[in-house]
Amino acid sequence: MSSREEIIQTFDPSGVGVNNSNLFGLPFDLTTAHIIVLSIPWEVTVSYHAGTAQGPNSILQASPQLDLYDFDNPEGWKQGIFMPQIPAFIEAKNNELRPQALNIIACVERGDRIENHPDLKQHLEHINAEGRVLNQWVYDQTRELLQQGKRVGVIGGDHSVPLGYIQALATQYPDFGILQIDAHADLRLAYQGFEFSHASIMRNVLQIPQVSKLVQVGVRDVCQAEVALVEESEGRISAYYDARLKQQRYAGRSWLDLCRAIVNDLPQYVYVSFDVDGLDPKLCPNTGTPVPGGLELEEVFCLFREVINSGRTLVGFDVCEVGQAEWDGNVGARAVYKLCNLIGLCLET
Repeated sequence: MSSREEIIQTFDPSGVGVNNSNLFGLPFDLTTAHIIVLSIPWEVTVSYHAGTAQGPNSILQASPQLDLYDFDNPEGWKQGIFMPQIPAFIEAKNNELRPQALNIIACVERGDRIENHPDLKQHLEHINAEGRVLNQWVYDQTRELLQQGKRVGVIGGDHSVPLGYIQALATQYPDFGILQIDAHADLRLAYQGFEFSHASIMRNVLQIPQVSKLVQVGVRDVCQAEVALVEESEGRISAYYDARLKQQRYAGRSWLDLCRAIVNDLPQYVYVSFDVDGLDPKLCPNTGTPVPGGLELEEVFCLFREVINSGRTLVGFDVCEVGQAEWDGNVGARAVYKLCNLIGLCLET
C-alpha cells in the first residue's frame, strides 16, 4: 500500500481530472487521506423541493471537473481528501420514509392535526425514531474518525444531517462556535412535528452546551418565533440578516469590513455549517428551499478566509441542501474543496 508521500510524488495535480469514484479524482483512501468527507443522502423531512438526497452524488460526479490549484492553499490537495462510498442503506431508508413524511406534511399544511390520524401519528413516531438512529450513526462514524486524528466534512442531504457530527465534536472541544450560512434560521421547534427537521437543526444544535455561539449569515426567510429566540438568546445567537447586510453595503460599508465584524463574534474554534440556499439561487437553483437574495460564492469564501486570517481554527464543516443537478453539484463541489483547503491551513499539531 502506497503512503501519502508516495501518492503525492506520483500524482499529477495538473493532469486531466479522473473519475475514479473518489472526490475530485484524488488517489487517496481512508488511510492516506487526512480529511474524510462523509455523504449522508437523507432528506426525509424536506418541506419543499426534493432532490437533495442526491446532492452527495451530484457533488461527487462534478468534482473531477475542478482544477486543484487553490489560491488560499495551493498545495491543499496534498493533505489527502477521501469520500467513502455513499451509504446505500441510508438512501434506502430515506426512500422508505419519505412517502410517509409527505403524508404528514400534507396533513399539517391543510390545517389538520396529526393526533386525529393514528396511522400518521405512528409514522411520525417512526420517522423521529429513525432520525435518532441516523444521528447516532453519524455520531459514531465521525467520532471514530476524529479519534484517528482525521478532519471531517459532511455532505447532505438536507440540513438535518450534521447533528450527530456536531455532537461528536463536542466530545473534543469544550467551547466552539457555529458559523451558519443559510437563507433560514433553522430554529424551529420540531417543525411539522419532525424532531429532526431540516428547519430545526440549529434549535437542536443549541441543546449542545459546548456550542457557545451561533453566528448566522444570509438569513432572509424567518418566522417571528425564530427572531424572538435570537433576541432572547443573551448573545449566544448573532443573526446577520441578508437585508441588513445589504443595507449596510448600499451605505458604502465594504464586504470585507462586514466579514471581519462577523468573525469577531466567533470563539477560537469554529465549525462551518453551509446550507447552499444561503447563496443567490442562481448558483444552486435546485436546492431544497430556494429564497431570492443571498450571497455570491466568493463572498462566502471571503468570510471563511477571514476566519482563518483571524487566527481562529476551523474544526469541521458540512455542506448541505445541494440539489440533484449538474450545476448545483459543480457549485457544491467548489464549496467542499474550499473548506477542505481552508481547514488544511489551521491544522493543529
